[in-house]
Amino acid sequence: MDMQKIFVQEILDSRGNPTVEVDLGASSGIYEALELRDGDKVHYLGVRKAVEHINKTLGPALLEKKLSVLDQEKVDKFMIEISQKFGASAILDFAGDPDLILPVPAFNMISGGSHAVNKLGMQECMILPMEASFFMEAMRIGAEVYHHLKGVIKAKYGKDATNVGDEGGFAPNFLENSEALELLKTAIQAAGYPDKVVICMDVAYDLNFMSPDDPLYKRFIKNYPNYPVISIEDPFDQDDWATWTSFLLGRIAQAVEKACSCLLLKVNQISSVTKSIQVCKLAQSNSLGVMVSHRSGETEDTFIADFVGLCTGQIKTGTPCHSECLAKYSQLMRIEEALGDKAIFAGHKFHNPKASGKLEAPGLHWTDPGLLDLLAEINTGANQIKREKETRGWRLW
Repeated sequence: MDMQKIFVQEILDSRGNPTVEVDLGASSGIYEALELRDGDKVHYLGVRKAVEHINKTLGPALLEKKLSVLDQEKVDKFMIEISQKFGASAILDFAGDPDLILPVPAFNMISGGSHAVNKLGMQECMILPMEASFFMEAMRIGAEVYHHLKGVIKAKYGKDATNVGDEGGFAPNFLENSEALELLKTAIQAAGYPDKVVICMDVAYDLNFMSPDDPLYKRFIKNYPNYPVISIEDPFDQDDWATWTSFLLGRIAQAVEKACSCLLLKVNQISSVTKSIQVCKLAQSNSLGVMVSHRSGETEDTFIADFVGLCTGQIKTGTPCHSECLAKYSQLMRIEEALGDKAIFAGHKFHNPKASGKLEAPGLHWTDPGLLDLLAEINTGANQIKREKETRGWRLW
């Protein structure tokens, strides 16, 4: 089935900023795919240039190729050839595994940093219902903890403190990360799930706020044993290799090459579906876990939920309340319902969903952004990964 028509229009995301929608079909690190914006103050964060490029140039060129809509790899290959000009926002909207394993959702509960207007340095404090028996139960647990957390915050700080950030996480105005962890721990206990839920943190290290030489790892080593924390993302500068190594050597003997155990997969950082699939499989073939992630300022598109076919083990797409977040979670619930008895929930095996037998949860989960830049040389395999590790920062979970 050849492509017959491509039409692109500008729509708004959950932050009220423009993005691209193709009818067929806010953190940027230094190694991510380019997001194309107009740079015109009159049109705020407009994407009209991307729309114009696709409708007038890229779309017609793609139609001339007479590619099948079912041949994702050939479509993506063509798009990648011109991706430097058009940017990820213009590419992605064009753009498996025999086993279907439902991922464990990482629900955002408390927001800070660039995602909220409070003074909390940590960007996200999340929960992972890894001991749930199936995905729908994980959703129920997440929703119940979220509502109990609202009550805990209201009782301690007042009703005004239950305002939320960009992704629906509560944003009470306090400074200490430990205070957020204490609130979340209390809510988990109040909901009755201390044995089913663990905590994840997205510290979102900001080089403009902290020094890359600051031994932040000492703070995590000191504080995290007091809470059921199993994941920490971005606690250090992404190029501060010495600090990453120091932290990892002290905490996880099992980490791959003592550097990382999980890839955080954000499709728009890679720029194509085919590359996303390739990097996911490359990570898995090297014993790395994979977590599929949304971006702040989402739409109600459900595409990342369909990455369930890659057996990624985890998905991070905000709170169990905002519609742009619930769109993905609801799609996964539909998939689980459709699978019936064949549905498998990753649960405590989220790091390696295909492993046989019961796996013990790791002490911490580490995630890597450096693999994203690896895809241009995807066929070089594990040796290339090792070389990239020596020169790039790695993200910790």
